[in-house]
Amino acid sequence: MQAESGAVRLRLMESAKFCLVTGATGYIGGRLVRELLTAGHRVRVLSRHPDRLRDVDWYDKVEIIRGDAGEPDAVREALRGIDVAYYLLHSLQLGEGFEEVERNLARLFGTTARDEGVGRIIYLGGLTPACSPEQLSPHLRSRSEVGEILRNSGVPTAELRAAVIIGSGSASFEMLRYLTERLPAMVTPRWVSNRIQPIAIRDVLRYLVGCADLPPDVNRSFDIGGRDVLTYRQMMQRYAAVAGLRRRVIVPVPVLSPTLSSHWVGVVTPVPASIAKPLVASLRNEVVCSENDIQRYVPPPPEGLVTFERAVQLALVRVREANVVTRWSNASVPGAPAEPLSHDPDWSGGSLYTDDRARVVDAPGPVLWEIVEGIGGKNGWYSFPLAWEVRGLMDRAVGGVGLRRGRRNQSFLRVGETVDFWRVEEREQDQLLRLRAEMRMPGLAWLELGVDHDEDGRTVYRQRAIYYPHGLAGHAYWWSVAPFHGVVFGSMVRNIAGAAEQLAIIRGLTDADASRAAALAASRDQDGEVAPVG
Repeated sequence: MQAESGAVRLRLMESAKFCLVTGATGYIGGRLVRELLTAGHRVRVLSRHPDRLRDVDWYDKVEIIRGDAGEPDAVREALRGIDVAYYLLHSLQLGEGFEEVERNLARLFGTTARDEGVGRIIYLGGLTPACSPEQLSPHLRSRSEVGEILRNSGVPTAELRAAVIIGSGSASFEMLRYLTERLPAMVTPRWVSNRIQPIAIRDVLRYLVGCADLPPDVNRSFDIGGRDVLTYRQMMQRYAAVAGLRRRVIVPVPVLSPTLSSHWVGVVTPVPASIAKPLVASLRNEVVCSENDIQRYVPPPPEGLVTFERAVQLALVRVREANVVTRWSNASVPGAPAEPLSHDPDWSGGSLYTDDRARVVDAPGPVLWEIVEGIGGKNGWYSFPLAWEVRGLMDRAVGGVGLRRGRRNQSFLRVGETVDFWRVEEREQDQLLRLRAEMRMPGLAWLELGVDHDEDGRTVYRQRAIYYPHGLAGHAYWWSVAPFHGVVFGSMVRNIAGAAEQLAIIRGLTDADASRAAALAASRDQDGEVAPVG
């Protein structure tokens, strides 16, 4: 047995590659890194925001290069010495000129990979129907063009073309899930009758990893899909059956354009219209595999490809157990601010608005931290729910993300994850949670939630809202909402403190149990409030 195990390890070492993964903060890339490591490969990651990766379980097992895929020096450094490069970059922002941006990124990557002697590029693109480029959506047309650029780069390239990917946390799955669960009866666009060949995320990852061992003369695209070919209507009905819901009433009509459809999806699901639009547009055509050649090189597992029903079951188990590894919202949302909070006074130009509040809490610091880290999503924001809901609806109305993104896990957070219309920018265990706003507004905003202690050793909850206005509209925005801060932020401080105190009582960790409180290094003689500033 030991000899056999040693032989397996030897084979893994002999076939191990040095792999570069781009897009590691995204839905696919974050999962692919783990699969490559499990397969015995070395992994390097190119990321604009390495700080977003520091809480993932593979952070210390990979080499990380900080840089942008549009920076030649960063791309060259990332590709140096690499055997297999995974190109998982694609913008869902369909603004003017986005296709040229995609072309330039692909050309730079392909040319640099050739110059650095990379052995293979693997690209995950979109499954395209047999039609002229003019009939494709801009989203699919751009993906197809990127694949062609990479294949013509001089580096052997495997372009895997997938349609709808079914897995916990994918944008396509979230769209399907919320449409089906929230609407027992619906009027739908006619594209719900088009045929689709969905594929489970685990099969996508298996193909991506398997392509690292393709023969060097393979330079082509491969269609990849699951066992089932279904219409979107059938997908919704089968999802309902797996989820234990009643059969849905679905009435297709010919009047909903992709633009109207994306706004409809944006209202019903957590996926904002800016991301829903390219997803919906790609469903205008039938997307079914025209060949199955990939299985000559990466055979299916003994049990076969994952069925649609099984893929939904697996995804729902992850969702219900709060064990979603990556989500579509891990990647930046188009149009959302990306600047980190700077503490340089010159950065704000003297126009940095703040709302600072604090309160003594009769609970140990770790108990208060549990409440702080659990904020948002199903747990709510501990203040005036209607005000938060209205702000979320206003954001959705102008194409923002709103409140419906929720959070990946209800108990703990990682840097880079989303919490409703915020993103975690900083997290210091038991001390600080900083959230950066991703709602649409004329400026940049952050919310800091902190756990501290005063000179008497009492636990103190500190809360700070920070706003950096852009132009006159930004200043007007701050002063228009300032009168509501007392209601929203003031009640938030009181309710978070109250929730921590209630949790402490349940656990017997208040002054009534002084010995346990002392062990937690927290002395709480009285409850009081530190005077708010601003």
